[in-house]
Amino acid sequence: MEIKRTEAAIEAILFAMGESVELSRIAAAVGQDKDTTRRLLHHMMDRYQEEDRGIQIIELEQSYQMCTKKEYYENLIQIALHPQKPVLTDVMLETLSIIAYKQPVTKAEIEKIRGVKCDHAINKLMEYELVRELGRLDAPGRPILLGTTEEFLRSFGVQALDELPVMDPVQLEDFKAEAEEEIQLKLDV
Repeated sequence: MEIKRTEAAIEAILFAMGESVELSRIAAAVGQDKDTTRRLLHHMMDRYQEEDRGIQIIELEQSYQMCTKKEYYENLIQIALHPQKPVLTDVMLETLSIIAYKQPVTKAEIEKIRGVKCDHAINKLMEYELVRELGRLDAPGRPILLGTTEEFLRSFGVQALDELPVMDPVQLEDFKAEAEEEIQLKLDV
C-alpha cells in the first residue's frame, strides 16, 4: 500500500509540474532515497508502457517528466489548433469590473463590495492573464494588490484604463438603492 501511495505522489508531482523535475527533488518530496525513487519511477514507466497509456514518464539527465506519447500528436493537435476562448462567468465579470475600476485593490476589498468570497474568480482571472499581482499593501498581513493586465486591455478593446466606460451618476444611485433594498430583504428573512 505504501508503494502505491508513493507512486501516486510521484505521479501528482510530475503532472502538476508539467516540466522535468530532478530525481533528488522528487525523492525529497516523497520521503524516499534517490535509488528507491528511481526504481519506483522506472516501475511506473514500464507500467505505463505495458498498459499502452496515452502518457509516459521520460528520463532526462537525472530528471523525470510526464508527457504525452508522440503517437497521439495528431489527436492533440486537433485540440491545440482550435483552442477554446476562456468563458467569463457573471461572477468573474463582476470581480473583473471591480478590479478594473478600483485598482489597485485587495481581495478583501473586492469581497466587501461583492459580499461573498471571490478566490475562485480571482484565480481564474489570473489564469486567463486578465488580472495580476501589482504588489502588496503596506498594512497588517501585507495583502496582495490586484490590477488588470495588458491582456485585459486587448481583450476589451481599450488602450488605457481611462478609456473604460464611466457609469452615469443617476444610474449609479439607482444601483445603490437596489443593493440596499436587496440587503434589507436578506436581513428580514
